[in-house]
Amino acid sequence: MPIRERMPYRDCVGVAIFNREGKVFIGRRKPEDDPEDSAEHGSPWQMPQGGMDKGEAPIETAHRELFEETSIRSVRLLAEAPGWIYYDLPDDALGIALKGKYRGQRQRWFAFAFTGDEGEIDIHSPGGGKHRAEFDRWRWEELAKLPDLIVPFKREAYLQVVGAFAELPAKVRGA
Repeated sequence: MPIRERMPYRDCVGVAIFNREGKVFIGRRKPEDDPEDSAEHGSPWQMPQGGMDKGEAPIETAHRELFEETSIRSVRLLAEAPGWIYYDLPDDALGIALKGKYRGQRQRWFAFAFTGDEGEIDIHSPGGGKHRAEFDRWRWEELAKLPDLIVPFKREAYLQVVGAFAELPAKVRGA
């Protein structure tokens, strides 16, 4: 068993995409692709997220990951969460998930307004077909409901995301 305290966190970003009704995009992870979202850990729904490449700024990662997972490019920055948000993998995923190298993730979260047409969203052949699909379904959801829809070990992180972006649904609806 790996020693959690000796393992680093993986630097990542998370992206909350708000539509004109103030709801956020969530995708259902393809279960066979992600051991950290296995059945024993609960629901595989989440917002787009992904690892930062060496030398890449967090905002650049946010745009890249969003396109690679959803094909979305039509966005306008609304906010950035004030600090890093962390989550730890459960014991049974430690040394397996996240390539076995990390204890969890430390994430920078960004909120964007989706300014395009839903026809732009393509989770089955994302990034113009240049990237492997990570989601098999998607939908718009109320931000406040997300902590109850994702895997339980990410719940505290999602509560922090909801807190950071709580005022945005009303602002987007009013824009």
